[in-house]
Amino acid sequence: MPTQLRYPDLYAGTLVRLAAQDPQRDAAAFARWTTNSELRRWADGDAVRPESAAHVLAAMEQRAEHGRSFPFGIHLLTTGQFIGYVGLWVISWPNAEAFVGIGLGEQADLSKGYGTDAMRLALRFGFHELNLERISLEANADNARAIRSYEKCGFVHEGTQREWDGRDGRREHIISMGLLRADWEQADQPA
Repeated sequence: MPTQLRYPDLYAGTLVRLAAQDPQRDAAAFARWTTNSELRRWADGDAVRPESAAHVLAAMEQRAEHGRSFPFGIHLLTTGQFIGYVGLWVISWPNAEAFVGIGLGEQADLSKGYGTDAMRLALRFGFHELNLERISLEANADNARAIRSYEKCGFVHEGTQREWDGRDGRREHIISMGLLRADWEQADQPA
């Protein structure tokens, strides 16, 4: 008798579905999201600036060619609407370690569980499909909503980079968080 898969659909959660990023389709939405300075500041330590769809398209196509990058679009299960992105970037294949990043593009989609559901799917992909042993992330210490979501997924606080990010004439801390495969497997994972 064949072994039944633990996860019948690797890419579907309870609220969202992960799909391959389609640079031609998604670049315009990404470009629109670059005008959301709050999202950009939470997601990136670089200077915030609006980007054209052509610039975003070129960057997406370049990342797609990199064999250590596993980017996904986040789509609502109910409508299929593209609402954000999540991706894993393998830091070291020999150490089975990756970094994860996530972002939802529209303010209206925050605090609805979409990010947590998408992160759980990315973790499942990383641990089961890529056979990773550790996944790490960083978050701005002032981004309490994101930190709560990451903790729900099992991430633990591993350190603080004090006054790492400079914005608006002040310095902000960056929180380093990590999740080990063994800890993730012991936790009660949603089906």
